[in-house]
Amino acid sequence: MTKRWLVTGCSSGLGQALAARLAAEGEQVVATARRLETLAGLAAQHPGNLVAAALDVRDPAQCHAAVERAVTTFGGIDVLVNNAAYGQFGTFEEVSDAELAAQFDTNLFGSWRLTRAVLPVWRAQRSGHAVFVSSIAGMVPFPGLAAYTASKFALEGAAESLAAEAGHLGVKVTILQPGGFATGYSSNLVMPEIRIADYAPVSDGMLGALRGMNAKAEINSPELFADVVWRLSRMESPPLRLPVGSDTEAYLEAAYDARRSEYDRVIKAGHHTLD
Repeated sequence: MTKRWLVTGCSSGLGQALAARLAAEGEQVVATARRLETLAGLAAQHPGNLVAAALDVRDPAQCHAAVERAVTTFGGIDVLVNNAAYGQFGTFEEVSDAELAAQFDTNLFGSWRLTRAVLPVWRAQRSGHAVFVSSIAGMVPFPGLAAYTASKFALEGAAESLAAEAGHLGVKVTILQPGGFATGYSSNLVMPEIRIADYAPVSDGMLGALRGMNAKAEINSPELFADVVWRLSRMESPPLRLPVGSDTEAYLEAAYDARRSEYDRVIKAGHHTLD
């Protein structure tokens, strides 16, 4: 069955690979990016079933316009993929209020406001699937990525709440947790205006790892991501959380084990009662 998609962040990387795969499969796709000209190649390759639209998820009017475009063109929306995001580098003390607000405005508030604009369509249809592209950083804290990690932790909490609130309306929710992908992520990192030398021993190593990510032989390809999302959309009961990439297991298992160990230690010691 052909599905109708609205996908954000399609100018490059994961979003571009996904939009191309969906169009190749014959799906109906509204592919979006902040700058419309970055979508020209995609639109030219798939003129019949892919529509390009300008969308800055920080702009409420553009969010509503993108939803209206999808409904007008294809008659509805079956799957929304909240993919648009960027990484703000910097430790907790280095990131300013303005930098923190900008990070959340795109990574959390943008997904929230666009999903909120789609929900009336899904309530009318009594069906829909919200896909939130998080990260392993949505469960694993990384030094030097305090703002990015916080935005992804928050995104996952918002998505879980949506699943609890809208499931009875036929709305499915999936949180994708990609590991390292060859997307040029490091070239889009925003550096903080302030750098503090005391944090260099923990943050510089992380920055170097991010900048060298595309050179790793084991790095995941955007096409893998696109294939996973395509297969996910065909599932009758998709999972709430789905790690994506060969490198995710070690990171996420370590995070789960550490939290369970800390929980057991606190409970067995009786600290939760404050007696």
